[in-house]
Amino acid sequence: MQIGIIGLGRMGANIARRLMRGGHQTVVYDIDAAARAELGSDGAAPAESLEAVVGQLSAPRAVWVMLPAGKITEGTIAHLASILSAGDIVIDGGNTYYKDDIRRAGELAKSGIHYIDVGTSGGVWGLTRGYCMMIGGPEEQVRHLDPIFATLAPGIGDIPRTPDRESHDPRAEQGYIHAGPAGAGHFVKMVHNGIEYGMMQAYGEGFNVLQGKNADLLPPGERYDLKLADIAEVWRRGSVVSSWLLDLAAEALAKDPSLGGFSGYVEDSGEGRWTVEAAIEESVPAEVLTASLYTRFRSRQSHNFAEKMLSAMRFGFGGHVEKKP
Repeated sequence: MQIGIIGLGRMGANIARRLMRGGHQTVVYDIDAAARAELGSDGAAPAESLEAVVGQLSAPRAVWVMLPAGKITEGTIAHLASILSAGDIVIDGGNTYYKDDIRRAGELAKSGIHYIDVGTSGGVWGLTRGYCMMIGGPEEQVRHLDPIFATLAPGIGDIPRTPDRESHDPRAEQGYIHAGPAGAGHFVKMVHNGIEYGMMQAYGEGFNVLQGKNADLLPPGERYDLKLADIAEVWRRGSVVSSWLLDLAAEALAKDPSLGGFSGYVEDSGEGRWTVEAAIEESVPAEVLTASLYTRFRSRQSHNFAEKMLSAMRFGFGGHVEKKP
């Protein structure tokens, strides 16, 4: 298929590359001319403006926006709405708030333009591992773009198949789902990121307890000089707490057991807050997710080893660099 990609940052560029490796044609745009040129050297068709992107695509056009949530995405989609035609598709693959998706879908529908939201997980590793995608939007257009989603998804791979799935959507096994109408994809991804906060916090606190077992306040006979890199590694192999996040933690600890390259200043990118807000709206308890969000707030005032673990994992999966206080 043919698709436009707007935003060639850590994920947008690799989405374009993975699609090209799968045989799709990409027309790419970024405000950074060097980023456009680099993708051009990889086989994409670089464009110098949004108008040029639209001009190089054949109807019905599909344009994937991969930009930071907020004003820049809002402005880009509004601009695209003014130059696209009825039947074209706008895809937002960033971390947009799902209520904004609902509003945008309604606005674009007035011009006959379709809107699809794609909660995208995979970070800087998506090019090789593939992207887990949670998709919201109209069924017909999602089906039309299935070759795009199938190429980006990781596929079944070597993960054991879940029994009794015969009556369920086979796309889920491939690593992507159509979650529902506009906003549903980003809502599912939002909760996914809220869970991620809680999992990371649990790992961080656990390793903080392990690291503190050699503290002077303990009786000498109860002190252990535990090797955190080895503990993380052994937990990766057969343990019930194994996960990709633990893989990233093990990699960071093997490189530097003290995590000296991290201060422990931990940002939140919005989804954790939105998940807590959704829980409040639904009157659903979410104690762990809420506490993990508040801990990130506290990390910006004082830091401990648990926060260094969080920073290391965020850098590992998303290339997130700590904001300096």
